Amino acid sequence: MELLALLPPFVVAVLLISASPGPAMILIFRQAALRGWRAAVPTVLGLEAGLYLWALAAGAGLAALVAASEVAFVVLRLVGAVFLVYLGIKAWRTVWRTRTRPGVTPADAEASITPPVSRGGWWTAFGEGTLVMLANPKAAFFMIAFYPQFVPASRPLFATTALLAAVQVLIETAFYLSLAAVVGRTGAWFRRPRIRRRVDAVSGGVLVALGLRLATTTR
Repeated sequence: MELLALLPPFVVAVLLISASPGPAMILIFRQAALRGWRAAVPTVLGLEAGLYLWALAAGAGLAALVAASEVAFVVLRLVGAVFLVYLGIKAWRTVWRTRTRPGVTPADAEASITPPVSRGGWWTAFGEGTLVMLANPKAAFFMIAFYPQFVPASRPLFATTALLAAVQVLIETAFYLSLAAVVGRTGAWFRRPRIRRRVDAVSGGVLVALGLRLATTTR
């Protein structure tokens, strides 16, 4: 009963966290806008897989060890920063490659830059989402600070954290996929060559900025 009483504030907190801007939101928005709802699914699932792994690490006490280790903190910070910058530069390269050449119609350009998601592309997007979440030392600090507030003293820490994390994953997955569906409905507009290049340019800039910010983050 004590755990049930804590669920409403937990759900509200999760919704507020999900709606906050960050790398996850940028990745999901870009995939849904430029490639459609289905392309955003592996990104969402990858992000949530990374989140759940961090939650399990927090429940087992491993996240606290990562947060306490200066070496682990620096390594994760640099890996996360480099990967975000890489994703940003990747988006910028797409802008450069997909400029409409003379004689190429907008329809042809759109078709060439929005191919269907292949199995390899699905796993690439899933892996990108997972790595973005795992290579963020802030996630360790967040899990350590967030979950203990909702774990009653009478309940086992690891099992309860795993349960709460599963609830968070379900809520965030539904929220992000709903967001992707809304954005995907306007995909025809976003996938116009000129608009797509602007989305890639802006999202790339935001990802690079977030990467640089993460690189300079201190405890």
